[in-house]
Amino acid sequence: MASIVSCSSEFCLTLFLLVLFHGRTNAELSTNFYSKSCPSLLPTVKFIVQSAIMKEARMGASLLRLFFHDCFVNGCDGSVLLDDTSSFLGEKNAAPNRNSARGFNVVDDIKSAVEIVCPGVVSCADILALSARDSVTTLGGPYWDVKLGRRDARTASQAAANNSIPSPSSNLNQLISRFSAHGLSPRDLVALSGGHTIGQARCTTFRARIYNESNIDPSFARARQRNCLRATGSGDNNLAPLDIHTPTYFDNSYFNNLIDRRGLFHSDQQLFTSGGSTDSIVRVYSNNPRYFRSDFAAAMIKMGDISPLTGTKGEIRKNCRRVN
Repeated sequence: MASIVSCSSEFCLTLFLLVLFHGRTNAELSTNFYSKSCPSLLPTVKFIVQSAIMKEARMGASLLRLFFHDCFVNGCDGSVLLDDTSSFLGEKNAAPNRNSARGFNVVDDIKSAVEIVCPGVVSCADILALSARDSVTTLGGPYWDVKLGRRDARTASQAAANNSIPSPSSNLNQLISRFSAHGLSPRDLVALSGGHTIGQARCTTFRARIYNESNIDPSFARARQRNCLRATGSGDNNLAPLDIHTPTYFDNSYFNNLIDRRGLFHSDQQLFTSGGSTDSIVRVYSNNPRYFRSDFAAAMIKMGDISPLTGTKGEIRKNCRRVN
């Protein structure tokens, strides 16, 4: 028995440190991370998010999208918020974000308010995570407890943003592959795509679909064409709602739209193609809004776990737009 438990002091120390490190890395994101260091964090974020959405309902979708675009590029680290510098090109001007990513001023307002009550404590990455949740709940969607404890990246990558964020022209296999690379299942893909039940999109992102595709309701296509002309450069920035029924309310009508061939993006309609591998999931969410709400919340938690910086990695930015 003695030979089983005996070991060199160096080996035992290494083993102990590995076990300790493994336990710490698994525990560093937690829902009560700031309960003592910043007890007023949650109501502060919620108040500013709700105020912003009262001024403009679309802002809820914009904040949700910012979190998604942050997490899919090198993890949920607040890198999407960084302005360009002499040492790197940030993600704001990457193709998926240029002229479309918005809500940065709201994040600035939240950060300023949080810095007053808890200076140097809360990361911009965590502010993004909370603002996404509060946006969804403010617009009628599900609530979930947000895991916190992320730290902020000291750099950003325009190239990574161009390569990592799914395009509105993606096909189903590309979507499944892109989400799988981040540990997200096809069911997570469909649930998270349901975030398109709120918000609007620019003509340039759906022009090809409404003029060139057959898997689309003709009356829907004609309605969208009235505000999005065929010629490139003609109304490129004109907006259309992602959900034609309730664009400012978080519900499951997005999935009804897909079944009716009224998905705005090519990538949306790819989730339901009469024989596709995700058709059944779309039908479940269309028929059972409670399943959608539950799965969306669970998928948001999973997405929030993508490669966070924790412990001593990264930093806590004082200004979300630049490194300290």
